[in-house]
Amino acid sequence: MVKEINETFLKAAKGEKTDYVPVWYMRQAGRSQPEYRAIKEKYSLFEITHQPELCAYVTRLPVEQYNVDAAILYKDIMSPLPAIGVDVEIKSGIGPVIDNPIRSLADVEKLGEINPEEDVPYVLETIKLLTREQLTVPLIGFAGAPFTLASYMIEGGPSKNYNKTKSFMYSEPKAWFALMDKLAEMTITYVKSQIKAGARAIQIFDSWVGALNVEDYRYFIKPVMQRIFAALKEENVPLIMFGVGASHLALEWHDLPLDVVGLDWRLPISEAREMGIHKTVQGNLDPAILLAPWEVIEERAKAILDQGMAQPGYIFNLGHGVFPSVNPDTLKKLTTFVHEYSASKLSK
Repeated sequence: MVKEINETFLKAAKGEKTDYVPVWYMRQAGRSQPEYRAIKEKYSLFEITHQPELCAYVTRLPVEQYNVDAAILYKDIMSPLPAIGVDVEIKSGIGPVIDNPIRSLADVEKLGEINPEEDVPYVLETIKLLTREQLTVPLIGFAGAPFTLASYMIEGGPSKNYNKTKSFMYSEPKAWFALMDKLAEMTITYVKSQIKAGARAIQIFDSWVGALNVEDYRYFIKPVMQRIFAALKEENVPLIMFGVGASHLALEWHDLPLDVVGLDWRLPISEAREMGIHKTVQGNLDPAILLAPWEVIEERAKAILDQGMAQPGYIFNLGHGVFPSVNPDTLKKLTTFVHEYSASKLSK
């Protein structure tokens, strides 16, 4: 029996009219779910992602609980880095920690290439399990963008100001661009393997690129992003861009050959449209609002939906990821509200 897939999310991503506004949440799978916390008592993130059956369960759990219109693969943006020779460990309470940070062109030249079928077969197997047997909504695959990955690789872990990263970028431009090339090749190969395995859309997370100004972004980053998206465009799946604190870069993203501009909560959708962003937009409820009383959540969600529905091509999401302290029932209630409110408006 062939599963019927709800393609509302894909239609919206392509800028097509939909009967209601589709919704999914960044970090919808994970820390806010009691079932996930029970799994984490037994297994680390690394162990979960290396077990396709378990990883598929974590990925599809929010679809079943919240009735969202897309699933996003449960894994970490650091997942492909060990394959190219980066020694990364996800430390609880800290995040990714790298013991061999990049310091020179020689370090960059030591980096290898990824062969997804050999290096991350568990990722591809998880995708196949989900898309062939389990999901009735599209699966979003993803990857970290070169700047964000490079920031971890140069800083050696999370950073508040990215001073080492920027210093390397400014003082070692040859090494910087060599690193961008290496990471672009890895990203293209890795993402294409996800699409081949069954991912129906891709989100590129450039979580920390907001640390750069527009001029530096155009010179040091935009060419590599152009290369990545141009290569992925051939795969004919919707491509989404997202970063945090990067509203000043939204128009730069809009120029790239992608389909969806993801917005955090700092830039209202109406302002993004006025700036000239006519592609599909995704966002952008402040995740902190989810901790407020329901009346506040509903009021804020309604305002965002009204802005998003002003023209076709809108996907409801948060402006960043779900907090661990968010009640899963709140996400379920919000999903229902988004569906019902948008359907009532769009049917008129």
